[in-house]
Amino acid sequence: MLTIGVIGYGYWGPKVVRNFSSIPGASVATVCDVEQAALYQVRKNYTGVSVTRDCDEILNSTEIDAVAVVTPVSTHYDIAKKALLNGKHVFIEKPFTASSEQGEELIEIAEKKNLTIMVDHTFLFTGAVRKIKQLIEEDVLGELYYFDSIRINLGLFQKDVNVIWDLAPHDLSIMNYLIGKKPVAVAATGISHFNDDIENVAYITLYFSGNLIAHFNISWLSPVKIRTTLIGGDKKMVVWNDLVADEKIRVYDRGIDGHGITREKMHNIRKNYRTGDMWCPRVDDMEALKCEAEYFVECVDKGKKPINDGAAGLEVVTMLEAAVKSLKMGGPVIYL
Repeated sequence: MLTIGVIGYGYWGPKVVRNFSSIPGASVATVCDVEQAALYQVRKNYTGVSVTRDCDEILNSTEIDAVAVVTPVSTHYDIAKKALLNGKHVFIEKPFTASSEQGEELIEIAEKKNLTIMVDHTFLFTGAVRKIKQLIEEDVLGELYYFDSIRINLGLFQKDVNVIWDLAPHDLSIMNYLIGKKPVAVAATGISHFNDDIENVAYITLYFSGNLIAHFNISWLSPVKIRTTLIGGDKKMVVWNDLVADEKIRVYDRGIDGHGITREKMHNIRKNYRTGDMWCPRVDDMEALKCEAEYFVECVDKGKKPINDGAAGLEVVTMLEAAVKSLKMGGPVIYL
C-alpha cells in the first residue's frame, strides 16, 4: 500500500485527494494547506485523513511513501527536493519546476535515490489523447504536417505567472507525447493589457526538423472558451474538440495529394485536392486523473519509467523558458 501525503488543497488538490483515496494500492494519510477553511473541508470529507498547516510534517514523516505537490510552481522545487532527499516519491502538478536548472537537479536526486517523479500532465490520460496516439502509431494520419492548438477562455488570471506558464504546459505535454520528437526552435509573441508584466494573450510557434510545425493560441482574454486541437498528416487529419460531450475526435480523409509535385506543376495543384469521408472513432470515457493516479502507483510499485516522468516535465519547462525569452525579445526564433 502506497501511503501518500498531499500538499495543497486549493483548486486541484481536492481532485488529487479524491482520486488517490479511491484507487486500489494507495491511501492518503495527511493533507497540508495553509488555509484553515481548506483543512475543514478535508476533515469533513475524509474522516481517516489527518491535516496539518506545516508541510514538514508530511515531508519528514517516516510513514509516508510519496508526496503529491499541488502548490504554486514557485514552491515546487523546494518541496519536491526535500521530499526526494527524505526518500519519498513525488507526484507534482504542472509545470514541473520554475526553471530548467531546478528540474535537472530534482531529476538527478531522484535517479540517485531510485525514486519516481511523475509530473501531472493529466491530459495524457484522457481517452481522446490515447485515441489520437493510437491513430498516429498505426500510421492512420501518415507523415505529420502540423499541430495546431487553441486554448482560450476568460480568466482565470494568475498573479505569479503569465498565460504561457499557466496554459501552455497542457498542450506542450500533449504535443510531445503525440508527436514523439523534440522541436528544434521556438518563437513567441504576446502582450499584457493591464499595465503589468504578466502577458494574458500569447502565440507560440514550434519548429521541428523536416516539414512539421506546431502553433499554440493561448489567452485569458477570450469571450468564449475554446479547447480545440487540429493535427494534419499527409493521409488523414484530426480535429479534437475537448468541450463537446460526444464526437470529441473527428478524423477527416481530406488533404492534398502533393507527392512528386514540382514547382512547374504547382499551377495544376487544384486537381490534386482529396475530399473523402469523416468518421468519429470511439473514445473511452474515463476520468483522466484517476487513470494517472493508478499509473503512478503502478510505476512506483513496479519500478516503471512513467511517460510523464521528470524528463518529460523538464522538456516542457525548457520550451516554456525559450518561449518566454522569445516573447520578451519581441518574437525572434530561439533554438533549443
